[in-house]
Amino acid sequence: MKIQIYNALVNRHTGICNRYHKYCSRFGKKHKLRSYGYLIYLNISYYVFQCKYLDVPEDAQVYEEKKLLYSCSESEYANNARYKLEEYMKRIAAYDIISFDIFDTLIFRPFSEPTDIFYFVGAQLGILDFKNIRIIQEYEARQEQFHSAHHYEINFSDIWNRIEKEVGIEKTYGMMIEKKIEEKFCYANPFMLELFCSLKKMGKKIIIISDMYFSKSFLKKILEKNGYTGITDIYVSSEYGISKANGKLFELIKKEFKNSTSMVHIGDNKVSDINMAQKYGFDSLYYPNINQMAAAFRTYDMSPIIGGAYRAIVNQYLYQGLYTYSMEYEYGFIYGGLFVLGYCQFIHKYCTSHKIDKILFLSRDGDILKQVYDQIYPNENTSYVYWSRAAATKLLAQYNHYDYFRRYLYHKINQKISIQKILCSMELQGLIESLNVYIDKDSSGKKTNIILNLEDELTDKNVEALKRFLQLYFNEIIQQYKVQNKAARLYYTKELIHCKRAAAVDIGWAGSGAISLAFLVERIWNLPCEIVGIIAGTNTIHNKESDASEIFLQSGKLVSYLFSQSDNREVMKKHNPNKNYNVYWELLLSSPTKQFLGFDLDNQKVIFHFGKEETNQKGIKEIQKGILDFIKEYRKHFNDFPFMLDISGRDAYAAMLLAASHGEKYLKSIAKKFSLDIGVS
Repeated sequence: MKIQIYNALVNRHTGICNRYHKYCSRFGKKHKLRSYGYLIYLNISYYVFQCKYLDVPEDAQVYEEKKLLYSCSESEYANNARYKLEEYMKRIAAYDIISFDIFDTLIFRPFSEPTDIFYFVGAQLGILDFKNIRIIQEYEARQEQFHSAHHYEINFSDIWNRIEKEVGIEKTYGMMIEKKIEEKFCYANPFMLELFCSLKKMGKKIIIISDMYFSKSFLKKILEKNGYTGITDIYVSSEYGISKANGKLFELIKKEFKNSTSMVHIGDNKVSDINMAQKYGFDSLYYPNINQMAAAFRTYDMSPIIGGAYRAIVNQYLYQGLYTYSMEYEYGFIYGGLFVLGYCQFIHKYCTSHKIDKILFLSRDGDILKQVYDQIYPNENTSYVYWSRAAATKLLAQYNHYDYFRRYLYHKINQKISIQKILCSMELQGLIESLNVYIDKDSSGKKTNIILNLEDELTDKNVEALKRFLQLYFNEIIQQYKVQNKAARLYYTKELIHCKRAAAVDIGWAGSGAISLAFLVERIWNLPCEIVGIIAGTNTIHNKESDASEIFLQSGKLVSYLFSQSDNREVMKKHNPNKNYNVYWELLLSSPTKQFLGFDLDNQKVIFHFGKEETNQKGIKEIQKGILDFIKEYRKHFNDFPFMLDISGRDAYAAMLLAASHGEKYLKSIAKKFSLDIGVS
């Protein structure tokens, strides 16, 4: 009967089961009545009030909605919510003894959940599901300790005694591996390290108080390794059988330093570090837990290991309190860093497995990509090359009339662009006089009533007339672009010398940059090199030409990282160019360099023509710096674990999915800082 009731209330719906077990894990067996109450609440909500979302586990929710900050940066918000370094110094300068918590205060680990470190221990041990095994055995060890000694404080050996019996891993070996991983990942909180060093210079007596299963000697080793030297003493719950959480550790220390008139404790837990410290005679200063503070702005719709690492890197870098960053910088750091890192790894894996001789990073999206790629893979053959939709369209005019008119005419209908401006963008100023005397005729030869004036805007009513005019002079147009074609051939002949296979890297979206270059290299210029296109993402269902590149993707002439019809289809459906999603992604890969317009020759020397540059040069540089700094931080922690660089397209896109919450308010606020001339792909 008991099993039937359990199955009916817990196991019948995965969402209820997921929530109930998470609740039990949080509160433990000490709060059975509370857990039962929660279970009844879940069932009533589902069956009585029809809360059908409870069918789905919390972790399976797609497309999180969170209210992101769009009037200030996250670091500014965080720093306004806590004391600044100078204020901490001012408040604790008068105390005789300063006490610190260790983890999440003095010491960070690059994980949004402390237990995520067990993934890496399990990987070293080769044990499936080790994280859960480790959590359960620690819990059971504490329960066992309570029954025998009436307290929950255990040491590291107690945990591994149980793991050895439960799993069969030799205890000494397992403990050695876990300690090694802990040492590897622990690093100093820059804010607290600066505070600590300043206090040492003042001659202050500093002690450490921690509720932890590790020994005093091991914690001392970690602290000293990370710059925290000259500590008076370390008090750890595992060695005393009492804790901060019950206040007894504070009581003991208070007695040991009975001659000290003033003591202050600093930590991140409001109960154990603040309330209990005050209860037992310490003053206290709260240092808000960084991961908890930033959780409102982070995505959890990611794979567990990459997601945990990503959140921690962002949170700990932006929220520790030492620095304030611009919104542009944070746009690069939060939303661009993981994407660029993952994309570069994707490029590397593809090029290695397909024996690519050279990687061409196409301007201007390839600027930051090449910077990062060369840092990670410094010995590979790469080049930043000039290419653009404008240049490609002109060079291919003779071979693809349809695309020529599509890009220069049909994409500009009803956008308040004058005919004169369109002709100038096509570099056809020489046809202006001919236009002034042009009499339009339809396909049957009859005169129309349409008169084309230079100052007229291009509309759906006169676009066909302008097209007929250009078709009339098409041979002259081709001649206009002949020199450019020759110049481009010379340029790429040099770039592709000794190459049999090359990859052209771009952001997307139809893949026209790479495909147009491949057409010219392989079919028109007859260079002995095959070109494969690598793009971040493809066109989506929201594009007018949603399947434009499909045959190239299917045949392998194009490959896509973030999404395509074959991969991450739910993201492909979410990505909406009509809501400027292309613009937001292209902004991440923006470059301070000028827009490339085309090639030319001067005495057989290739020269380049450039257009305007983005007015917010500082903002673009800030975005790039944010990307570079994120990758530097991420690699600092995980470079010895190559699998951590293997970031799926879905994970890379996850942060941007969150950024699109609430009508893209955050993304719109970022875009307003720029005036990028981003065309339709």
